[in-house]
Amino acid sequence: MDEGPRGRLTREGIRIHEAADFEGMRRAGQLAARLLDDIAAHVVPGQTTGALDALIEGWVTDAGAVSATIGYKGYRHASCISVNHVVCHGIPGSKVPGRSSDALEDGDILNIDITVVVDGWYGDSSRMYAAGRPKRHAERLVQVTHDALMKGIEAVRPGATFGDIGHAIQTHVERHGMSVVRDFCGHGLGRVFHAPPNVLHYGRPGTGPVLEEGMFFTIEPMVNLGRPETRVLKDDWTAITADKTLSAQFEHSVGVTADGVDIFTLSPAGRFHPTQG
Repeated sequence: MDEGPRGRLTREGIRIHEAADFEGMRRAGQLAARLLDDIAAHVVPGQTTGALDALIEGWVTDAGAVSATIGYKGYRHASCISVNHVVCHGIPGSKVPGRSSDALEDGDILNIDITVVVDGWYGDSSRMYAAGRPKRHAERLVQVTHDALMKGIEAVRPGATFGDIGHAIQTHVERHGMSVVRDFCGHGLGRVFHAPPNVLHYGRPGTGPVLEEGMFFTIEPMVNLGRPETRVLKDDWTAITADKTLSAQFEHSVGVTADGVDIFTLSPAGRFHPTQG
């Protein structure tokens, strides 16, 4: 039974969770991670995004969990699937922008983003996949984005700031000549889907709220090969790069511990990066 939010709030409205709450987040995060492991074998040329979403929805139900996205602000799917220059919130079953269908083609890169609810706790994660063999510049984008996420996570510890996280990500991305999307950010979560703080993926060291043990949030940088600007299509969900260059994203849900960070959504099979496993 969902007992509702627990723990105190900081002056910025960020919830400080209790030690026992970490286990609930681990269970939810591990289910999300396992489902993302399982979908990897189905990401192949000719597969459709609608079929991928149907598999995920069935697996969530079979696990006795709930999809947080089905019914969220009218959304009807168990995942967001964002192909090539779609930055985020790609709708499964919709035509890939610039194509006549939702079928994947050889060389496509795509982000699959899912959120499950297990015993009232939200597990939120996304990762990149490749259908067939991606081109070298796409591989490089995926690698830089993955490494940027991990550098952001390395900055998480009590006494650090959210600006430290954003700065670590931004510095790495821009060092490789790419750009960080400003229009979307990470967020707090726990027994709610979205909560304070907004976790920006750019920033200055020492700025923003100070991290405390018991904070739960996502880090989910979106990185573009070209400029950072995005635009949202007429469906009011799908965000694409304004200059039509490729975009990539990785997302983990994390909790601040006494001496660092607990990553709730680690891949059980070690397959968080598409070249792993």
